[in-house]
Amino acid sequence: MPLATTSSSTTPSTRPAANADRSRWGERFRRAMEGRISGEDRMFFTEQLALLLDTGTPLHKSLKTLHSQIRQPKLREVIESLAAEVEMGNSFSSALAKHPEAFSPTYCKLIEASEGGGFMPQVLEELLQMEDRQERLKNTISSAATYPLFMLLFSLAVVVFVLVFVFPKFEDIFSSIKNQLPVTTVFLLATSDLLRHHWALLMPLLAAIILAIGYALHTPAGSYQLDRAKLGLPGFRDIFQQIYLVQLMRVLSLSLEHGVSIRDALIACRNVVRSQPYQSLITKAERDVQQGQGIARAFSSSPHVPTLAKEMLLTGEETGNLARVMARIADYYERKLRQQLDRLSKLAEPTMLILMGLVVGIIVSSLILPIFKLSRVVM
Repeated sequence: MPLATTSSSTTPSTRPAANADRSRWGERFRRAMEGRISGEDRMFFTEQLALLLDTGTPLHKSLKTLHSQIRQPKLREVIESLAAEVEMGNSFSSALAKHPEAFSPTYCKLIEASEGGGFMPQVLEELLQMEDRQERLKNTISSAATYPLFMLLFSLAVVVFVLVFVFPKFEDIFSSIKNQLPVTTVFLLATSDLLRHHWALLMPLLAAIILAIGYALHTPAGSYQLDRAKLGLPGFRDIFQQIYLVQLMRVLSLSLEHGVSIRDALIACRNVVRSQPYQSLITKAERDVQQGQGIARAFSSSPHVPTLAKEMLLTGEETGNLARVMARIADYYERKLRQQLDRLSKLAEPTMLILMGLVVGIIVSSLILPIFKLSRVVM
């Protein structure tokens, strides 16, 4: 009886502690999610601010109105800060620049250019369109990669299941003809034994390998090699070139169209294109512009820019229509990228099915051939 009393008295005390831990972790997760401003949040802010300004509402009042409507805590905090800065007489662009986690240098530079020209609603609309295009491009890329990745993971799960739960049932049966087993059967039996009896060592080893690769890729040297590999792999080189070129040309076109200097536009692009070879190209273009040689020279000498884009940039610089030409380049390569990704996604399905068929065929033949040999031995 005393034992029962003791257990019943400790159970309620441990339960609230566990619930408190879970609630604490849930609260931390919720705060982490609320502490970031997503692309959708920024697009909503941009669209609503453009609408309010376009109807003649003053900037400060527009920010106050948005602050009262928005429920996302971090965004509300940022808008409150923006309204306070504007109320103190500071420029809107300088207020935006104090929140780099929410607004890119390109965003701030374009707003700065529009403040002097009085066309902020138009710039906000174009920023919204640019972000919308970038989101659609990301969705296209992710949807093209989702199916092959799912099939790969599914195939791996099936193979592991067969090796762990199916192959061990045949191990004793095949022991009588161990020296006559096909190479694939011997290999799969050894792999099955490794997975079943040494998984406690394999899991930490696999985790260590993944962490080591992740760490190496986050070092400057590893990141540079990865970026070079993206632009050097046959079949993927054109895709990555088009992704980076569309991002770069879209931002440069919008910046130049609204009076941002070429040098400032190039500086803003450093945070847009996440590729070290392209960032080196931007640095070279900055240097050429500073020396009065124009922007097209750096692009013409780069191996990472398609020939058609080089020729169009040279023409645009000679005719003084760089902003328009860059917009055309971005539109053209975005269409080409979508078509290429669409073809790849259609090709991925039969390719993955063929690969799965080969894997299944190897596994089945590794089981059936020894069974035929056994049947001949018995006869």
